[in-house]
Amino acid sequence: MTRGWFLIVPVKGTIDAKSRLGDQLSARARSSLGLAFAYDTVVAAASSARVARVFVVTDADVDVDWPAAVVVVPEGERNGLNAAIERGIRAAEKAAESSPGSSPQAAGIAVLLGDLPALRAPDLDAALAAAEDVDQGFVPDAEGTGTTLLTARAGLPLVPRFGAGSAAAHAGHGHARLDAGASLRRDVDVPTALDDAVALGVGERTRAALAAQGIRS
Repeated sequence: MTRGWFLIVPVKGTIDAKSRLGDQLSARARSSLGLAFAYDTVVAAASSARVARVFVVTDADVDVDWPAAVVVVPEGERNGLNAAIERGIRAAEKAAESSPGSSPQAAGIAVLLGDLPALRAPDLDAALAAAEDVDQGFVPDAEGTGTTLLTARAGLPLVPRFGAGSAAAHAGHGHARLDAGASLRRDVDVPTALDDAVALGVGERTRAALAAQGIRS
């Protein structure tokens, strides 16, 4: 079977998602936008030539028509972002160990944040290609302080340290910085970041959600 990356994407689907997008939007509107960001992120990731399978870890209680390559992993008890990611890592590791003759073989396991609505598959492909040359790697966000992609080659541990200052935390624990295109670095938590993502060109679901809210074009 073709080797590829097993990719974990955490998706927060509760009503308090994306609270930093501003009080001018209702909590429901922010949650809807967050799910749209995640959907477009996952669609781009699933179309990547270097991704074998996508594991979406979510607490969302709504049905989302994820692409066929997606495995949905219920978050279960809500213990924060890193705990949700670790749940996805365990699911990916289990999948990599089972039925090796018929399942895609993992080049490694990676974590991709779910708020990259402008993500382009070629940018992800390039970063994952670079990740194959290092034991563990990370892509910093546009500001250089956060992390949007975290990688570990097959058989090596992947310990997520997402949160404030995660880029420094991952670098400090031996992850090599990976060069990446703008679409892979532009996560969206605040209105100015959303403006930047729109300028890069967001995915179809995000465009529709923005139009429904009457904000941005």
